[in-house]
Amino acid sequence: MNGFKDVGFGDRRNAAAAAKKAQVEKYRESSVMDDAAFAERQSALLAVRIAREERANERKASREAAEASAAAEKLAAEAQAAQDAAAQAASDRNLLIEQKAARDARYAARKARK
Repeated sequence: MNGFKDVGFGDRRNAAAAAKKAQVEKYRESSVMDDAAFAERQSALLAVRIAREERANERKASREAAEASAAAEKLAAEAQAAQDAAAQAASDRNLLIEQKAARDARYAARKARK
């Protein structure tokens, strides 16, 4: 029986190494890195990434502008509230002065009657 071949571990290992070497050579021959389609695909991916970064930067700038606007509105509201509080305090002070003047007038009138 000459057709039967005793395949040992070393033979299998050599066959696997040869197959791996053949795959590497096949890959190198295809030269995917120099392929025009690969370069086109890479440039398209780069363009997409750049556009995505630009949109992210625009969103960030818009968000920062909105935050600045909200902060300005908040400051304006606080200033208005402080102004209203000052006006209320002045009004309360004027009311107290008027009440004291009326009380003093009543006291003076009572003294004048006696």
